[in-house]
Amino acid sequence: MNRLIRSDRPALRRDRLLRRLESVGADALLVTSQVNVRYLTGFTGEDSFLIVGRGLTVLVSDSRFETQIAEECPSLDVHIRPRTKTITEAVGEVSARSKIKKLGFESNTTTYAQWQSLSQTIKPLELVAQPDLVETLRLIKDDGELAEIREAIQQAERGFQLLKASLSAEMTEQQAANELERAMRHFGAKQAAFDTIVAVGPRAALPHARPTSARIGDAGFLLVDWGARNSAGYHSDLTRMVVTGTISPKLEKLYRVVLQAQRRGIEAVRPGAQAGDVDSAARDVIRQAGWGKSFGHGLGHGIGLEIHEGPRVSQNSKIELKPGMVITVEPGIYLPGWGGIRIEDDVLVTRTGHEVLTSLSRDLESAA
Repeated sequence: MNRLIRSDRPALRRDRLLRRLESVGADALLVTSQVNVRYLTGFTGEDSFLIVGRGLTVLVSDSRFETQIAEECPSLDVHIRPRTKTITEAVGEVSARSKIKKLGFESNTTTYAQWQSLSQTIKPLELVAQPDLVETLRLIKDDGELAEIREAIQQAERGFQLLKASLSAEMTEQQAANELERAMRHFGAKQAAFDTIVAVGPRAALPHARPTSARIGDAGFLLVDWGARNSAGYHSDLTRMVVTGTISPKLEKLYRVVLQAQRRGIEAVRPGAQAGDVDSAARDVIRQAGWGKSFGHGLGHGIGLEIHEGPRVSQNSKIELKPGMVITVEPGIYLPGWGGIRIEDDVLVTRTGHEVLTSLSRDLESAA
């Protein structure tokens, strides 16, 4: 059992899922998303489906994972399919044995080929599309999940501090990204949360720039967007600007706008607020400063077992923020030919407002 997650948490999550499942009239839910299987069981393998119903929790897998399942979730009922049967055929066997008549399935992650196979295999069962049942549960993080996210943030921040201390003008973007990922693993991260972004000068105008052979010394500043994935699979996501030369008046002016936008966005995070209103609070600052067309992406997104998950924080999002949600707040201004500025922090919605989980300084300081 991971030191930060109590062994009964997956069972409590399945209980919450069952209450939602009963409200939609399905006897059971077939969970095909591997992230959702992990969330509901603690199993970290792949190529396995979960069937959850009243008095029924069966993990359908194969012999490759039999020992792993016994180690990670020993109390779980398991159906190990032989190599001669497909996983959908195994699902059909479990469904028939359990007398399931109406089976919900995750329509947002089930492929058309899987749906076809299920339809042909489990007749005369009724298949009922159920998108986002588990994802809705995952919106609200429990105490164990928050501890995991805090750990992933700490790993990312310590790695970044080590990178800053080792930066040199001759280092390339790719070398800097490699060094940051190595440093995060040194501090306990399983791996980087995503492909690390290191973008020097004009390349920072690309919101999802890929590291290249451009050198750190080619311009006076760089954008770093990075995060850690900890051993339990939880993610962090941060962005900072690093000044390697003299702070120009334009850089200082634009940075001040983005920083003020982020502050306004964070101030708007509270229970009951609509995600779209949080986006607007930040976006209005950039728009009023005359750079509205240069901020084209949403303000943020949820983080957890996936680096991008709900809630989505964008202009049209109507979702209501609730305590336990963790979101990024990451406004930016991007000017092709000059560069871009983005500042990103991870924010927890609390019962009384919010808590900024990340702690790195947001002051614009020259490292030259």
